[in-house]
Amino acid sequence: MDDLRMTADVMDGILKDKKIEKYTYTLSKSEKQELNLENGGFKLLRTVFNNSGSLRVFLGEKMGSVSGNDITDEGLRKLADDGIAAAESASEDPCHDIAPDQGKDVFRQGVYEPDMDKFIGRIKEFLETVAGDYPKVKIMSAIGSYDRWTWISRNSNGTEFEAFAGQYHFSIEICASDGEKTTGLDYTGFSAKDLDKPFIEIADLKSRLENVQNSIYPETIEGKFEGTVILTPGIAQNFIYMTLSNYIGEGVVIDGTSLWLDKVGEQVADEKLTIALKPYDDRIVMGERGTANGFRSEEVTLIDKGVLKTHWLSLYGANKTGRQIVKNTGSDLVVEPGDKTLEEMIASVDKGLILGGFSGGQPGTNGEFSGVAKNSFLIENGKVKCAVTETMVNGNLGEAFKNIRSISKEVLLDGGSVVPYIAIDGIVISGK
Repeated sequence: MDDLRMTADVMDGILKDKKIEKYTYTLSKSEKQELNLENGGFKLLRTVFNNSGSLRVFLGEKMGSVSGNDITDEGLRKLADDGIAAAESASEDPCHDIAPDQGKDVFRQGVYEPDMDKFIGRIKEFLETVAGDYPKVKIMSAIGSYDRWTWISRNSNGTEFEAFAGQYHFSIEICASDGEKTTGLDYTGFSAKDLDKPFIEIADLKSRLENVQNSIYPETIEGKFEGTVILTPGIAQNFIYMTLSNYIGEGVVIDGTSLWLDKVGEQVADEKLTIALKPYDDRIVMGERGTANGFRSEEVTLIDKGVLKTHWLSLYGANKTGRQIVKNTGSDLVVEPGDKTLEEMIASVDKGLILGGFSGGQPGTNGEFSGVAKNSFLIENGKVKCAVTETMVNGNLGEAFKNIRSISKEVLLDGGSVVPYIAIDGIVISGK
């Protein structure tokens, strides 16, 4: 994997020979050592190697974007030819561009030499803990992997970024059963740069195991009511991304359908809510280091104490709309915690749900959402009563984040984001 720089030199020569004067490209190599488990036992150990290349070619005001997985000399020549062909057939659009010279930088993240024996030991330890402490839970499948990769990105303005990174990843698919009663499936996982902690103590593995074991005998809610929904961190993250896409994403800002189109600098959510992208936060295992446009990734606050700070636009979107560019594609979400414990949040709810899963379509431009509550629990009089089934939740994304009751002190650290529990009032909850 150390010869990628020489491969980039070959790419530069090919682009020069073909007289391509404006371009940006990224070349990468990766290695995955993967362990697969089914029904509590090891099934497969394999090592997978992968190469890839992506290229953007500019011919006047035309831009062609291509990618492939062959980075041999022949493959790079084909990539360049395909890029030229794509640019020649593209429509003219002066808003396509590349970043100005960002200088040269080398990024190193995570762990570059794995301890696979310790990794396997941690997995075995986790399986034994689940078998002993959660006897009704079945681990249907689990995947443990160590992923190492390197990439180099250059553009015709002089930028050169080079990165070396490695991380451990572990994910599980679980259900629970008691006799003939079986729950639905639930999924979770995390990324890590070390093996210092038992896996049961990382991310939300423990709470997911407890919740699925407590979901074997769900009850049906009768009727419909307006109540408080406590979004678990994983679901809070999903709802946040839906909201950002709906109101400040590039597509809705360019086409003018965003309901927050003219809201920058204004209050759009409860003052308890602060949302940022933090690629250099120590709690993020593999924070983004460079954007597809060739910028060095930066920290950005999207919503600060409920006030919208910016729309979420790439270089193209910024050029298209004349608005501010965000030099981050959003793989490092950090939501500021609140001042309540989860226990205090539950105790304050007269009637509502802890929403552990949500199955629904993408909301429309007005922000209306509707879906089925999964892996969820009814709260009555400040206490968790039971797991629920056949339950719908409905609301509006924009209104929901204006109606935040509380945010937890506890946060989910899964290696890719930092997100607390969020309690929201005024959600319609419907049973039979």
